[in-house]
Amino acid sequence: MTLKGLELSGFKSFGKKSAISFNTPITAIVGPNGSGKSNIVEAMRFVLGEQSIKSLRGKGGSDLIFKGSRSVSQTNKASVSIIFDNSKKIFSFTNSGLGVSLDYDTITISREVYTDGVNKYIINGTEVRLKDVVDLLSSVNIGSSGHHIISQGEADRVLNASNKDRRGMIEDALGLKVYQYRIRESERKIEKTRENIKEVSSLRREIAPHLVFLKKQVAVIEKTEEMRNQLRDLYKLYLSKETAYIKNETESITHERRILDEKNISLDERIENIKKEKNENSDESEIIKEIRNKESILLQTRKDKDELSRQLGRVEGIIEGIEKRFSKITEIKDRIILDSEWKIFLNDIENEINEAIESNEFSFIKNSLIKIKQKIKDYYGGNNKQEILKIEDDEEFIEMNKVKEDIIHRLNEITEKEKNENDYIKILQKQEEENQFSLRDKERILYELLREKNEVVSDYHSLTFKEDRLKIIKESFENEITEANVLIGQDVLSYLHSDYEGDLSDRNDQDDLKRKIERIKIKLEDVGGGGGNDVLKEYQETVDRDNFLANELNDLNLSIESLQKLITDLKVTLDKEFKDGVQKINKQFQEFFALMFGGGGAFLSITMEHKKNRKVSEEDLADEDNNSDNDENGDELGFERGIEINISLPQKKIKDLNMLSGGERSLTSIALLFAISQVNPPPFLVLDETDAALDEANSRKYGNMLENLSKFSQLIVVTHNRETMSRAQVLFGVTMGSEGASKLLSIHLEDATIYAK
Repeated sequence: MTLKGLELSGFKSFGKKSAISFNTPITAIVGPNGSGKSNIVEAMRFVLGEQSIKSLRGKGGSDLIFKGSRSVSQTNKASVSIIFDNSKKIFSFTNSGLGVSLDYDTITISREVYTDGVNKYIINGTEVRLKDVVDLLSSVNIGSSGHHIISQGEADRVLNASNKDRRGMIEDALGLKVYQYRIRESERKIEKTRENIKEVSSLRREIAPHLVFLKKQVAVIEKTEEMRNQLRDLYKLYLSKETAYIKNETESITHERRILDEKNISLDERIENIKKEKNENSDESEIIKEIRNKESILLQTRKDKDELSRQLGRVEGIIEGIEKRFSKITEIKDRIILDSEWKIFLNDIENEINEAIESNEFSFIKNSLIKIKQKIKDYYGGNNKQEILKIEDDEEFIEMNKVKEDIIHRLNEITEKEKNENDYIKILQKQEEENQFSLRDKERILYELLREKNEVVSDYHSLTFKEDRLKIIKESFENEITEANVLIGQDVLSYLHSDYEGDLSDRNDQDDLKRKIERIKIKLEDVGGGGGNDVLKEYQETVDRDNFLANELNDLNLSIESLQKLITDLKVTLDKEFKDGVQKINKQFQEFFALMFGGGGAFLSITMEHKKNRKVSEEDLADEDNNSDNDENGDELGFERGIEINISLPQKKIKDLNMLSGGERSLTSIALLFAISQVNPPPFLVLDETDAALDEANSRKYGNMLENLSKFSQLIVVTHNRETMSRAQVLFGVTMGSEGASKLLSIHLEDATIYAK
C-alpha cells in the first residue's frame, strides 16, 4: 500500500482532528447525504494541490475553514495531511536543490489555509512551494489534473471535454505532463534567453562606438610605447643618479653644517672668553693704580726731599753765617775795634739777622740771633769787656747742627724711600708692560677669531645657498617622480632604491638626461601619452566586456539551440509516449467497454486540428504519423493535437456520444477512466459516487472492475451502492451528530460478518 492515511483538522465540516487509515486495497466511505463524506474527497484534492476553490465548492480560502457550531468552536485554519509509504524510496524530486530530505520511510504532505487566504505547503515538516509538492507527486504519477480522483460528474467532464482538453487529461494520466511542463519551462527559458540576447546585443551596440574610439586611442598609445620604454630607461638612469646625488649632497651638507656648528660654537666660546678678559682689563688695572699711587707717593717724597734740601741749605747757611760771625769775633779778639767800627759790625749783624727774620723761613733762629746779639752787646757793649764764647759751646750752633743732622737723616730716609719707591714703580711698570703685551696678544687672537668667525658666517651663507639649491633640486626631483609615476607607473619607485656607483660630480650629464626626458615628455603629451594607462585599462575593460558579452551572446544562442533541441526531443518523446499510451488505453478501453456493454467497440483517435478548429484531413494525419517532427512544425503552423472518442454499441448503430443515454454515458466514461488508470496506474484512485447511475446488473460489473483495479491501485470509494460496499475490506462511515461536525466510524467487513453471525 502506498497511501497510508489522511488527517483532517478544521477542514470544512471536520471541526475536530479526524484520521483515516488506508491499509486495504479497497476502502469504502459511506454516509448519508450532508454528512460530509464528499469533504474527504475534497480534502484529498486540497492537500494534493488543487488551486480551484470553486472545484472545492468554495468562493475563497476561508470557506474551507470550519465555521463552528453550538458545541464546537470555530478554527482559524484548515489543515489536511496525506501520508505515503516511502519504504521503497519511490518518491523523488526533479529539482535536487530544494533542500528537503526524502530519505524517510514515510512521506507526509500537508497543506494549511488561514482565514486571510494564505496557504502553506509542508513536506515532512519543512515549508515548501506548491511547485515542489507537484514535483514530488509527479514522481509517483499523481498529476495535478486529478485523474486519480474521479468524481460523480467526471463522466460528463471526460465525454463533454474538447479534443484538446481530453488530450490534456490523457497526457496527465499517462504521466506526460512532466514533458509538457519541461517544454513550457524550456519555451519560457527560450523567451527569456531571447530577451537577454536583445539586451546583450543592445549593450554590444552601445559599447561598439566607444570601443572603436578606444581602439584608435590604443593605436596612438602603441605608437608611443617605444618612447615610453625609452623614457623608462632614461628615468631609471636619471632618477637613480639623482637619488644618489641628493643623498650624497644631503650627507655632505649635513656633515658640513655639523662641522660649522661645532666650529661656530667653539669660536663663540673663545671670543666670549677673550672679550670677557678684555672687558676685565679694559678698566684701570691694580698695577696701574698701584703705579699711580706709588708715583704719587714718590712725588710727595720728592717734594718732601726738596723741602728738606732747602731746609738743609738754609740751616747750613745759618751755620755758615754763625761760623763766619764767630770767625769775625775771633778777629775782634785780636785787635781793638773802635766803637764806631763795632757799631757798624753790630749793625751789619743786625741787618743780617733782620733779613733772616724777614725771610720768615726759620722762625726759631730769630730768638737765637737776638740772644747772640744781646750777648755780644753785653760782652762788648759796656765799659767792662767780657771774654768771647767758643762756637762749639754755642747753643744755637749746637741746635742748628742737631737740626742739620735731623734733616740729613730725614733726607737719607726719604732718599732711600725714593729709591725703593722708584724701584718698585719700575717693577710695576715692567709688569704692566707685560700685561699690555698680553692684552695686545689677546687683541690679536680676538681679531683672528673674529676673522675666523666671519669665515664661518660666510661658510654658513655658502652652505645655506647649497641647501637652498639642494631644496630646489629636491622639489624638482619630487615633481619629476610624480610625473614619472604618471607616465611610466609604479616602476619608478624601484629606480629610487637602485644603487648608482658612477661619477656624481658632473651635473652636465644629468642636465642632458633631464633635457632628453623633457623632450620625450613633450612628445608624449602631444600624443596624449600621459593618460595611456587609463585608456589601455578602459580599452581592456571594454574589450573584456565586449568579449564577455560576445561569449554571453554565444552562450545564449547555444542555450537556445540546446533548449530548442531539448524541446524537439521532449516533443518527440512526448509524441511517441503519447501514441504508445493511446494504444495501450485503447486496448484497455476496448476490454472495459466490451465488459460494460457486453460487446461493441471503443477506441481513442488522435486528431490534428487548426487552432481555429479547422480539422485536418486524414492525409495530413497520416503524414504526421510518418514524421514525428511534424508536431513541432504543426505547432509553428498553428495546429494542435486532440483526442476523439469513437464508440460502437452492440446491436445499435450509435456512434455519436451525444446520442448515448445517461447510463450509457456513465458506463462509457467509467470504462475510459478505468482504462486510463490501467495504462499508468496511480498509487491510489478515488472514486466519488461514480456508480450512482448504475443499475444492479451494471453495479456487479462495476464491482468486478473495482476488484480488478485494486490489484494495481489502492481504491477509495465513496458510494451508496451496496454492491460496491461489498467489494471493500473496510468501511468508514461519516455522520453528522448534534455537535454539527462530521465524525468518522470504521468497521472491517470481516469483523462485521463475524458479528452478524
